[in-house]
This record gives sequence, C-alpha cells and structure tokens, in this order.
Amino acid sequence: MTINFTDRVAIVTGAGGGIGRAYALELARRGAKVVVNDLGGARDGTGHSDAALKVVEEITAAGGTAMSNGGSVTEYDQMAEMVAKAKEAWGRIDILINNAGILRDKSFTKMEPADFELVVKVHLIGSAFATKAVWDTMREQNYGRILMTASSTGLYGNFGQANYGAAKLGLVGLTKTLAIEGAKNNIRVNNIAPVAATRMTEDIFPEAAFAMFSPELVVPASLYLVSEDAPTNMTLGAGAGAVHAANVTMTHGVKLGEDERTPEGVAKRIAEITDRTGESVPQTGAEQSMAIMGLLQNG
Repeated sequence: MTINFTDRVAIVTGAGGGIGRAYALELARRGAKVVVNDLGGARDGTGHSDAALKVVEEITAAGGTAMSNGGSVTEYDQMAEMVAKAKEAWGRIDILINNAGILRDKSFTKMEPADFELVVKVHLIGSAFATKAVWDTMREQNYGRILMTASSTGLYGNFGQANYGAAKLGLVGLTKTLAIEGAKNNIRVNNIAPVAATRMTEDIFPEAAFAMFSPELVVPASLYLVSEDAPTNMTLGAGAGAVHAANVTMTHGVKLGEDERTPEGVAKRIAEITDRTGESVPQTGAEQSMAIMGLLQNG
C-alpha cells in the first residue's frame, strides 16, 4: 500500500532547513499542499531569514504546491493567521508537524532563567499554540493528523539540556491528552524522537556520522505517523534507517500492609515495587487509579 497525501493540506513548522525541510519536500512529493513555516532564526532562536521561501521554490520547481510563512510559533496570533491563510487558499488543514525548535545548552548551574523559559516556550508552548490554531478546524472536518517532536533528551535525559528535556517530555504529555481528546473527531496525535545530523546538532555529531544520520532518514517514520492509517498516542524514535518505539510504562506494584505504609516500608519493598515483570503501558491516566484499585481488591 502506497501512502500518499493527495488533496491533503499540511503545515510544517521549522521547515526552512534540516528535518522540517525534508518533511515538507516529501509531503509535497506525495501530493500534499504544504505550508512551509520558518522564522528563519539562528540555532539559538535569534535573527530571521528567507529559509522558508527557498524551500517553497524547491517544491514548486518539482511541480508541487506550497506557500511560505514566517510566523513565530511563540506568538499564537501569528499561528492563527498562518492557519487562516492556508484555509483561505486550500480550504482545510489535515496535517500539522510541530518541528520548530531552538537550543540553548548549558549545565543547569550556568543556565540563565531566560534560556530555560525561551526553550520551553518555543518547543512546548509553540507546539501547543500551533496545535490550538488548527484544532477546531480538524474537529469540524473530522480529520486531523498531528505530530509532535519529542527527543531522547526528554525521554531519557542528557547533560546540559535541562530546558530542552523539560520541554520535550512535556510534549509527550501533551500528545497523550490530545490523543484522548481528539479521538472522537478522528484526530490522531503522535510523537517522533529524531536522531539526525542538522544545524541543531552539527557540533554534537562527528563529521563522519553526518551522512549516516541525514534528516531524510527520519522522514519515513514521521510521515507514517501523519498518514491516514496512522496510530495515535505513539512515540517512535528514528534515525539512520532505524526505528523503535518508546513507552511510558507502569510496574505491577505492591499493596503495602497497614504496618508498611511508611517511608521505611517503601524502602523495604522497593525491589518489588520497581520489578518490571509484567509491566503495562497505560493508555490513559485513569489506568493508574484502576491499577491501584485492582491491587487493593486482590490484596
């Protein structure tokens, strides 16, 4: 089965280069009309450029359809205006890929509060703003595919990226709730955790790894996650031709006896509490409460 996006309208934020550009080009190649959004700033979020225009030129030169947008994801009004222009031109919004991001890496002791705040604002608040701008349209048309961009830093941690990690795991939580809220209107919401050699990671990757981890190799997993038959509430990691899934799991746990309901009691049974045998992957937060009720009933 060929996945195609004919007659679909897609918005990709941060699409002026790197992974976002690769998304925009492939979506257009497979038939989508694409809004190429990019503020065009430097890696730390400063400055502007015409990066989005260049990607639109690439798409139209190849016979595709696209428009550029220079709005900032941190400004809700600019995201709403971007969506309005796309709807005016093409009538609908089917796909949103929240890809825009910046880095301001420092150890937490050296990180200025403003650096923490801005990174969270671009990644987490920016994704929420762009998603909010398309949400009611997707509900009305009973169709929507939204992709958030998580990170191994959010999922597993990384030195010097407290701001980035906090934002990225926040996106996983946002995804999980929106997947539940969007289900009745056929809105599916997923996460990609990419590993790619881009401007964002150029001083992290050794030169020899650049070709192996090209941005184009993240595209297959991401476009699957915004396709018509996409799952929902899924986090995939992708890079260099490899794809894996990441899950938030819950152990079976234990019921503490009445004489164990103390910090010392938890310490005594921590090995049982953290035993991963038979762990589950809850699909809603309510399953935590249900699991506790189950332990109490079976206790």
